Amino acid sequence: MNYYRQTALLLSAVALSACVELPEGVQPVKPFEAKRYLGTWYEVARLDHSFERGLSGVTANYSLREDGGIKVINRGCDQEKGEWSEAEGKAYFVGEKDEGFLKVSFFGPFYGTYAVFGLDKQDYQYSFVSGPDTDYLWLLSREPQVTEAVKADFLKQAGALGFATDELIWVDHSGNGCETSTQG
Repeated sequence: MNYYRQTALLLSAVALSACVELPEGVQPVKPFEAKRYLGTWYEVARLDHSFERGLSGVTANYSLREDGGIKVINRGCDQEKGEWSEAEGKAYFVGEKDEGFLKVSFFGPFYGTYAVFGLDKQDYQYSFVSGPDTDYLWLLSREPQVTEAVKADFLKQAGALGFATDELIWVDHSGNGCETSTQG
């Protein structure tokens, strides 16, 4: 394969990996109020993926950035190492600022989908989030656990959208082997 073809394929791969798309059928919530969404969220459930594999006690903290975006700090306990793992990113609205459809980046210019498709609109106490396809799914809550009714609603909605709910990891927030005094 010649140099130009290799370069074109590489650029195509990079462009495709930077796409921000929604899984088929996923509709981001509207209205969505970013200021009410700010603060700490506990990851209650997720589908497995390499960047969170082996982590327990996972939280996400959202705060406003000076440029109008949202600062994202994801944190979890790496039980094997007995230490906290943290990643800082940034998120921006893809369309209107009253729709729960954002793009998030932890790695330079590459963005992924962050789509809020379920939300406690009254109190912002739980959130159902997807990535660009049905391989990425999260249940977030302001508390480490949710009610059975919220769990059932999450499983029903996510299952109907084609997510593999039988493969969910229910995140452990109990004694996770990391120093609790260092968790923010």
